[in-house]
Amino acid sequence: MSPSELRERLIEAANTVADYFEEIEDYPVLPWIEEGELKRNLPPLPPEEGEEFEKIFKDFREKILPAATHWNHPGFHAYFNSTSSAPGIIAELFSAALNQNGMLWKTSPASAELEEVVLDWFRREIKLPETFRGIIYDTASVSSMHAIVAARERLKGLNIREKGMAGRQELCPLTIYISEQAHSSIEKGAITTGIGLENVRKIPVNENFEMRTDLLKEAIAEDKKNGKTPFCVVATVGTTSTTSIDPVNEIAGICQEENLWLHVDAAYAGVTAMLPEFRKYFEGMEKADSIVINPHKWLFTPIDLSVFFVRDFKHLKDAFSLVPEYLKTDKDEKVTNYMDYGIQLGRRFRSLKLWFIFRYFGVEGLRARLREHIRLARLFEEWVERSDRFEKLAPVPFSTVCFRAKHHKLDEETTDKFNLELMNAVNSDGRIFISHTVLNGVFSLRFVVSGIRHNEDGVKKAWKIINDFYEKKLGEFL
Repeated sequence: MSPSELRERLIEAANTVADYFEEIEDYPVLPWIEEGELKRNLPPLPPEEGEEFEKIFKDFREKILPAATHWNHPGFHAYFNSTSSAPGIIAELFSAALNQNGMLWKTSPASAELEEVVLDWFRREIKLPETFRGIIYDTASVSSMHAIVAARERLKGLNIREKGMAGRQELCPLTIYISEQAHSSIEKGAITTGIGLENVRKIPVNENFEMRTDLLKEAIAEDKKNGKTPFCVVATVGTTSTTSIDPVNEIAGICQEENLWLHVDAAYAGVTAMLPEFRKYFEGMEKADSIVINPHKWLFTPIDLSVFFVRDFKHLKDAFSLVPEYLKTDKDEKVTNYMDYGIQLGRRFRSLKLWFIFRYFGVEGLRARLREHIRLARLFEEWVERSDRFEKLAPVPFSTVCFRAKHHKLDEETTDKFNLELMNAVNSDGRIFISHTVLNGVFSLRFVVSGIRHNEDGVKKAWKIINDFYEKKLGEFL
């Protein structure tokens, strides 16, 4: 493709993107399609000859977009609402155009050094000490898996990197400790790294869904007595179901006493450490060995970008560095080769997105948007608490509200069914999308405010839609 044609196609693509955001509310948040419908509308074989871009663009608009779930939609209030901002989208284009493979400094000085700079900016804004260094991975699942491997590698005398774990009778089971509310990615990390699900101890939580440190101490003592080797504790700041906050400072004290690796999963809520009034929730985080924060969850960064901070970067290198002859360079002693600090060799130029976002919004602009989302969530929480139709099921420290519909004539089992059908009806309508969890055996609705396009009018609209469907569905249950 010639530069002149490329320019023409990029202009058309840019117009398509701009039109999409201008018209996004015309789409249902969840697509109105049946399973397999898109596949049936696409040819089973690729074209033998190349096709014109007009036809490709047309099929994108008419076939792909209607089959997409619109995470950027202002009515998307489910999960943790990852949304992309304009500077992030533009940076993604430049990243694709440059097509850097940042495995070595030499293969992309820009990628290597910008990553160091932008993560140092981020570290300073969340008030982590200078001893921490960061690296960008794709998702929190991968970041936490790296934490588990680094923690395992720090164990003295086990030589797992060289000998592995299989068939070693002298190797005691290694145990990880998480709360009952921790993200499933920690268990997947245990599967991947050979720890095994049986050796992930889930510590019960208190009435606010926070890890009980007294029971953590008991579990560690019990495992040591039974010949197991405790080696890692994962504390969560902003759990997935309720955004509860484990007592990181207390857990850090236990980890120091027991010489255990402390990993803090702050994938969703970690960006709020940029707010001085929210730093109380991160007390003790500076004592952690590793921390994960996902700017693609609540800092308007296109998926994917997960930041992994490590207090002693050497542990990552000890765990993962493996340099074949064909990747050695004359710069290795002077620079950071990011391939040495993780499982992947090839690396995208992800830091460009975060750099664009910090430059475009500024720190105060980002803080203002986080504060507004938190204010809107508190407003929604207030409406729930004042309503005789709904009840709140968990504290709201950040921007996620867990609640459920109720009625005095409905028993517990029927109330759960009512909430499930209410959620499905709301989501089928297409204007908004909410998700659910289960808390203490109770079906709970989740309402999240973290999208760049969320505003007060949209939250009011969502509350009205939920109430309208409450009235419609209640008649079916009484």
